[in-house]
Parts: sequence; structure tokens; C-alpha cells
Amino acid sequence: MCASAENQNARPPAHDDSRTVYRHDSRPPCASGYLVPAVVRACRAAGARRILDLGCGNGTLCRALADAGCEVVGLEPSPSGVAAAGRAVPEGVFRCGSVYDEPGIVPENDFDVVVSTEVVEHLFRPAALPALAFAKLKPGGIFVVSTPYHGYLKNLVLALANRWDFHHSPNWDGGHVKFWSRRTLTTLLEANGFRVLEFHGAGRIPWLWKSMVLVAQKTSGGRT
Repeated sequence: MCASAENQNARPPAHDDSRTVYRHDSRPPCASGYLVPAVVRACRAAGARRILDLGCGNGTLCRALADAGCEVVGLEPSPSGVAAAGRAVPEGVFRCGSVYDEPGIVPENDFDVVVSTEVVEHLFRPAALPALAFAKLKPGGIFVVSTPYHGYLKNLVLALANRWDFHHSPNWDGGHVKFWSRRTLTTLLEANGFRVLEFHGAGRIPWLWKSMVLVAQKTSGGRT
């Protein structure tokens, strides 16, 4: 399957404080119950064998992908996440670094699929995420990205239920700094060399989804 676990330290840029903000243990993230099956299905449909997980956290998704027969490499800015992922997937390769780093932070190339779950909403410069995915994918490779879903009906329900402050609370260091709809996330991907193929809602009933999963294909033209 894959190479032995390998953890490489890389100093994050000054604006990336995720090393100190995020602490990981072995507990699955709260969204994993509805996101992991959706992402694994998308990777299987793409015929993936080699997968890169950008922002892999404690390796919960990587473990599921490895169990599905895939070789996994993970990139995670938090040292505690890298350590937890290495324990969860000892056959995987995990590197400590940020999507803001140069592509060489992950020396491997030509992945079949790059995945990133619940990461883009934390990025001040979100274009760094699809740019790194594009650089690491083989021609025609697939990018599977998830983020909390926002749309007209869900936002209206949040306002009517007076849950806006709770849902968008600023009182969490490391919280969400961008809020994405299907349209805006599609625009981000298309502007960075991808063609969106599929949209899937995940968690809760339709149009009130907790998260959305977009499946996009790397084009030959690159960033537009």
C-alpha cells in the first residue's frame, strides 16, 4: 500500500496560527459521521488509488480511505494532528505544514484525488487551497472539498429562529472566517483551474444541510 508514516516539520507563515489554535486527539470530528461516507463514495467513484488530504486533522478520514484500499498522504498544520494521524494510519504519510506553504511542502505529486474537509472556511486566503490541490493532482484528477453549507432557505431559517449569533459566533479562536454557498465555492474552484462535476448536501434534510461536498476536476488550462 503506502510508505511508512513520515512526519516532516515546516514552519508556517506568520499569518497562519493554526499550529497553536488547533489541538487534536483521537476522537472523530463531529462532522465525520455524515462527511466521511460522502467523501469515501466520491473517491471510490473516481477510482482513486492515491489520495492527498489537505487539513487531515487527526486522520479520521485518512483511516477510512486507507480501509477502502487507498494510499494516503496527509498535510496538517497542527503537530498534535500529525501525531494523531500517524497513530491512526501508521501505513500513511503525514506532513506538518499549511496550504499557505509552497507546493514542495508535499513532495509527492500526481495524486488521483485531493480531498479537503471543513478547511476552506477557516482560510483568510482561500484560493491557496485549490491552488495547492491543482499543483498536486495528476492531469484530470479530482478535488473533493467540503464546507458548511449556506443558502437562502437555511439562512432564512437561522434568522427566523434567532440562531444567527450562535451559528456565526466569533467567540472561538480558529473559527470560521468565510461562509460559503454552492455558488461562491464553485466560483472559487473555477477561478483556480477546476470544473465542478457534482454537488452533494450532507447532514440534515435537503436545503438545510449541515455541509456540502463539491466534486471538481482539474482542467488543462489552470488558473483563470
